[in-house]
Amino acid sequence: MNRDPHAWARLGKAIASTRKATGMRQEDLATKAGVSLGSVQNAESGAPPKARMPQSLYPIVKALGLPDTWIDDVLDGKPSGEWRDADVQGEVDKERLESDLTHALVRASDQATAAEIKAATKAALDVLRQHGLI
Repeated sequence: MNRDPHAWARLGKAIASTRKATGMRQEDLATKAGVSLGSVQNAESGAPPKARMPQSLYPIVKALGLPDTWIDDVLDGKPSGEWRDADVQGEVDKERLESDLTHALVRASDQATAAEIKAATKAALDVLRQHGLI
């Protein structure tokens, strides 16, 4: 089992950003996965386990709609799951992408605050990065 703290930090961040992108709270994910809130919080903390792979990770990942292989893919730094074979243009100008996403969200949500739109943009970019698309 991979014990690299950076890999586990990446996994925790990926779980949190995927959860946020689906609009779930930690409590919602815990309920859907059938695990405790503490298990979700531990998974998102990114702390490496002391002994073995936490059994709660698999139900959490399944509740997020991701394949079981996603955990090892993220820990190994690989593009994860079904996104691995996505056909993506070579270079994406990250600043331009962030700007375009922000403007699209502004047009789509006239009641949202600037901070909410910026947070939604960041969550969308995090998911794209997690899947290796940018």
